[in-house]
Amino acid sequence: MAEVCWQRVKTMVCEKIGEEVHLDALLVYPIDLLPDQAARVIRRRCSAALTCNLRDQPTCSWSGTLPGYDPLI
Repeated sequence: MAEVCWQRVKTMVCEKIGEEVHLDALLVYPIDLLPDQAARVIRRRCSAALTCNLRDQPTCSWSGTLPGYDPLI
């Protein structure tokens, strides 16, 4: 059976809210029969998503309010 876990991608200071945030990704690792395949990213989240969603302005794709802006790119 495949293994599913949250993994921290990056810790950074968000320029939109001025705080340190953690960017996490939900990864699905393949079963042992397919060891050469890379993990698949199912979902992404930010530790400050609630704070960003309460703002009047859209912030980034990690909080789900501005799909066109990714702080890692």
